[in-house]
Amino acid sequence: MTSNRGVVYVGPGKVEVQSIPFPKLENPFGKKIEHGVILRVVSTNICGSDQHMVRGRTTAPAGLVLGHEITGEVIEVGRDVETLKLGDLVSVPFNVACGRCRTCKEQATGVCLNVNPSRAGGAYGYVDMGGWIGGQAEYVMVPYADFNLLAFPDRDRAMEKIRDLTCLSDILPTGFHGAASAGVGPGSTVYIAGAGPVGMAAAASARLLGAAVVIVGDVNPARLDHARKVGFETVNLSLDATLGEQIAQILGTPEVDCAVDCVGFEARGHGHDGVRFEAPATVLNSLMEITRAAGKIGIPGLYVTDDPGAVDDAAKRGALSIRFGLGWAKSHSFFTGQTPVMKYNRALMQAILWDRINIAEVVGVQVITLDQAPNGYAQFDAGAPQKFVIDPHALIRRAA
Repeated sequence: MTSNRGVVYVGPGKVEVQSIPFPKLENPFGKKIEHGVILRVVSTNICGSDQHMVRGRTTAPAGLVLGHEITGEVIEVGRDVETLKLGDLVSVPFNVACGRCRTCKEQATGVCLNVNPSRAGGAYGYVDMGGWIGGQAEYVMVPYADFNLLAFPDRDRAMEKIRDLTCLSDILPTGFHGAASAGVGPGSTVYIAGAGPVGMAAAASARLLGAAVVIVGDVNPARLDHARKVGFETVNLSLDATLGEQIAQILGTPEVDCAVDCVGFEARGHGHDGVRFEAPATVLNSLMEITRAAGKIGIPGLYVTDDPGAVDDAAKRGALSIRFGLGWAKSHSFFTGQTPVMKYNRALMQAILWDRINIAEVVGVQVITLDQAPNGYAQFDAGAPQKFVIDPHALIRRAA
């Protein structure tokens, strides 16, 4: 049997590359399934959502194989798979979806009803998301393959663009979903909270959708510098000036048409002494302040139902001090939840292949080896303005 290695969560602040079982065509409960395929992983990315687990901010168990952003080559096909063949190069949506339930048929694949006995929605290598093995590994199994997988039409052309196409599994559709659900369109003024990879993907998506001005806010000087270099306006949230005041310096008004929260529940605020403190609702509250009346707010940033490391008992249960009355008074629309990747990934693939979006440059793709994954996690956690992409079989480097 072929060997396999993967990135394993060991405990708060620590991951290791360990030997793990070679995947089988089985679901998490050991039942044989013939609708799946096994992939040789071509690329697999470190995500900010992974960092929440690695920091110990979820109920993730030690021993969890991480990784929900996967691109791979089909090397084994289940008997019931009809549209894929050996050698196909495919993008894997991070959502595990059956394609048969009501929500899947309505394109809400982020909340599939059949892949997770605990709640609606499944994902690879993630806590409480159905037990599906993660793909930060050399090999991984993907169920319901005919439905889930997006096959690239030309392998050679895809490998030329692999640093961009690797973003199709999560962050580009997630950023696009945030921008689209916030109502971004031609001529929009847009504020993006967070200059991490998802925030930068949302900014790139807003530009693709025709926004007139895209403003990215963060406290990390390196990330803000990168955002400016790739063409976006920025605001530094560590300054004394308020967010509205800084937006007014750019637009002439303290409000925007649309806003996107790409930070999530580990957001931080500032005290009067300049010290930063955790304030999990601070982003949402600030977005309500600076979004115009009847505007929309997209919320692809992660919020959890259980946060063991939260600042208070309410936040530990996912209960945040949100100024909902302000949003109600301004007739705001909020759109939350996991991104239904399949709703967007085919069109975004075409945008990449035809040079309509340079997502690898915008999010700062940095290719690393599987053995470098723990260091990649550490650099990402320290705020590096990069998207770390793991190349388990050196296929990206060979293509380059």
